[in-house]
Amino acid sequence: MSAIPDPIVAGLARGWKVIDGAREEKDRALDADVVIVGSGAGGGVTAEILALSGLSVIVVEEGALKSSSDFRMREADAYPALYQESAARKTRDKGINILQGRTVGGSTTVNWTSSFRTPPATLAFWQQRFGLSTYSEAGLAPWFALMEARLHVADWPGAPNENNDLLRRGAEKLGIPTGLIRRNVNGCWNLGYCGMGCPTNAKQSMLVTTIPSALDHGAILVTRARAERLVIKGDQADGLDCTLLDAGGLHATGRRLRLRARHYVLAGGAINTPALLLRSKAPDPSGKLGKRTFLHPTLVSAALFPQRVDGYAGAPQTVYSDHFLHTQAIDGPLGFKLEAPPLHPVLLATTMQGFGREHAEMMRHFPHLQGMLALLRDGFHPESQGGTVGLNGDGSPLLDYPLNDPLWDGARRALLTMAEIQFAAGASGVQVAHERAPRYAGWNEAKAGIAALPFERHLTRVVSAHVMGGCAMADRDGVTGPDGRYRGLANVSVHDGSLFPTSIGANPQLSIYGITARLASDLAQSLTGRPAARPQA
Repeated sequence: MSAIPDPIVAGLARGWKVIDGAREEKDRALDADVVIVGSGAGGGVTAEILALSGLSVIVVEEGALKSSSDFRMREADAYPALYQESAARKTRDKGINILQGRTVGGSTTVNWTSSFRTPPATLAFWQQRFGLSTYSEAGLAPWFALMEARLHVADWPGAPNENNDLLRRGAEKLGIPTGLIRRNVNGCWNLGYCGMGCPTNAKQSMLVTTIPSALDHGAILVTRARAERLVIKGDQADGLDCTLLDAGGLHATGRRLRLRARHYVLAGGAINTPALLLRSKAPDPSGKLGKRTFLHPTLVSAALFPQRVDGYAGAPQTVYSDHFLHTQAIDGPLGFKLEAPPLHPVLLATTMQGFGREHAEMMRHFPHLQGMLALLRDGFHPESQGGTVGLNGDGSPLLDYPLNDPLWDGARRALLTMAEIQFAAGASGVQVAHERAPRYAGWNEAKAGIAALPFERHLTRVVSAHVMGGCAMADRDGVTGPDGRYRGLANVSVHDGSLFPTSIGANPQLSIYGITARLASDLAQSLTGRPAARPQA
């Protein structure tokens, strides 16, 4: 891998302004037109557009600046270095495990490249229930097209790997339609280790696209700096106080950073952004800050096949089915999206149940295992109120996410569906991720067994990599307005997935790219008095 050019090393050699908080020996203060908290999908897109438009920009990131030179395709290295809480962030009751990035590029650096526009049914619901009249399919289409071109989002030209193709073949036998997932890659080597950082710079994450562009246009990047609180005076933010972190990114060095700007953009993600506002004791005229925070609660099923599957090899996600999102009204029983996750030993071993000999036996069959995910679309059913972001005693964020009857009903239907598809594809056994589920040897056994399982937290394994809401947009009573402006602070905007009034029923990165591109362009025009610059592919 050492022969692959490293764009981060090259940029630093060109003179990028990057401040590593771990190396600072004294307190500092910096000023800019705009301070952006977070360097992921929302922060990266916003940084590039504002910098191209001639504004001075500071991007502050809690994680470290890592690059292809650091990405070794090893789980033991990647999870502590690149994820929130070493890929072990959990909800308050430990009922859901949450994967989120914590590095320059945020989750875009470690995601699996799946790129979907916001589903039309979701946008129609937002228009009807939240008054977001400008969030129409036609209104957002140019912004999605812009970011698809910028980030090389395109059909994947290669054949699905066996892990994904088993989803397609099983669904086809049952008459369930599937589709192919578009990916934001350029010159992909088809390695399959996207979740550990791309070692070839093919994944078009913010790490290798918008953040380098912003830095080339004069932006400053501050890493290993935790945004603690906004300094509030009246209806304005007058500063942002940050704590500088040590090389491990966990402990404060005792040094502080004060950032001041005309405008502040919060893009730390749908857990960290509400938490920052809560720590800041920001005005909350809607009374909804941190509330209605949504996941795609995700169920997992593993199947054993006679042939090798090698689920770790090849493009991680290329096949999906939205069939079960459309089998009932959008505000009826929870629908779900079907996908196949890449299988890597640590992630699989810590997600699936069992211990001792039973667990070891499952792992001995690792090359023959296929995985399937069902992402529940939460936030549309009348009883789907999602979760609430709060603060621990030390000010760190905590998501409380009760799992209620509509979710458990969706979970049961999802596990039944995945098992049926896997057996239809030729599985010799199916192990759904539930503490009391044995390995089922056939569909009839699985059908009866899953129907009889108790669905409770800690018994049913629930995971998620998608966090949305908590600073939800609405025309009148949202935490934010349709323009992304935070209601209560005149010079604060939110540009990340916390804007979404519900979950969206699709992998959210492209939704964030397109929506924040529009919001950032409007913000640039309001701050400069001229049309915003457009990023180029």
